[in-house]
Amino acid sequence: MKPLPAVLLVATMDTKGEEARFIKTCLESVGVSVLILDGGIMGMPAFPATVTRESVAEAAGRKLSDIQQLGHEGEAMSAMVEGAVNRALDLHRDGRIQGVIGLGGSMGTTLGSAVMRAMPLGFPKVMITTMASRDTRPFVGTRDILMLHSICDLSGLNRITRMILRNGAMALAGMVKETEPPSVQDRPLITISTLGTSEACAVGVRKILQADGYEVVTFHTVGSGGEAMEEMIQAGDVSGVADLSLHELMDHRFGGDYDAGPERGKAALKAGIPTVLAPGNIDFLVTGPLNHAKKRFPKRPCHTHNAAITVVRSLKEEVLEIAEVIADMCNRSAGPIAVLIPLKGFSAFDREGGPLYDPSIPPLFDRAFRDALVKPIRVASLPCHINDEPFAEAVARELTVLIKER
Repeated sequence: MKPLPAVLLVATMDTKGEEARFIKTCLESVGVSVLILDGGIMGMPAFPATVTRESVAEAAGRKLSDIQQLGHEGEAMSAMVEGAVNRALDLHRDGRIQGVIGLGGSMGTTLGSAVMRAMPLGFPKVMITTMASRDTRPFVGTRDILMLHSICDLSGLNRITRMILRNGAMALAGMVKETEPPSVQDRPLITISTLGTSEACAVGVRKILQADGYEVVTFHTVGSGGEAMEEMIQAGDVSGVADLSLHELMDHRFGGDYDAGPERGKAALKAGIPTVLAPGNIDFLVTGPLNHAKKRFPKRPCHTHNAAITVVRSLKEEVLEIAEVIADMCNRSAGPIAVLIPLKGFSAFDREGGPLYDPSIPPLFDRAFRDALVKPIRVASLPCHINDEPFAEAVARELTVLIKER
């Protein structure tokens, strides 16, 4: 007889015991076994957990009594998060859990989402939280976490919390009960970076590479997308990279919202993976609503992408600086690399008739990049826009050549 699927319920059992019991009952009613991990600190648990808070503290190399005496809720929670992640990973390695669910406010979400971020891609993860209508990037990071907004505070059972908690439980039950075996990964993998403003280029490159027998994964460079691509490259099994949207470098350096951190763009170059770079979308910085953008970046040309997102024109000195940054990355690269520069514009906004069009910028970038480049790599300046079909064809052709040469 096939064993019941089992999931891990992460909760602070001193404050969310009643709600945890309700989720447990919902899951068990549809044939899903539940293990409970208690990340609570001060109060008494509502009922015994499978993984006790004492055990969680020990997994962080601490005694629960020592954590209780820290006198700082942030430090105490950090210790319990460390222990919870370690205990959850033990359960996952032993094959005892097939999914994870958490609930809470800011503290419970910090605890539950940390456990979820430690789990592999594809492992079912549901976080029921009051924080889901806010900026969820600190909780989600680069993982596939389903965030379910609780609407009201998760404080007791009522007509709203019962409905939301049950929906979250059933969502996880569906994931763990309807699993598919992993597909055979027999095609070489290529990663591509893009935004909507360079999507035509990415689509063209993807179609050509797929026709040549490659599997292509495209990342949306909104900060977390670039981070996720770097993580996939670092994990190995990537045959080539077409990095067509480098504006996260701009946002990191000059204060835009789509910041992927200081290591963005370096993983493939350090690992020696064949890479084609294009300065896509470096013509703008991303920020918030229009009134916010005008205060933060005064006297710059700007374009309202939607009510929440405004893009502002990069200054010439910023473009020149990023050209030197990209050249330095290339100079330090360990493997085959090519750089293609579209001389008629870097994004959909940066083409004739576009809201941020400035034909003087691409040639400036071209010269600054070449002046800073020391390593002999393939550099081509093409008389086309990044979204023109010939540019996509050139990217795909260059990357294919680099992979075959390697």
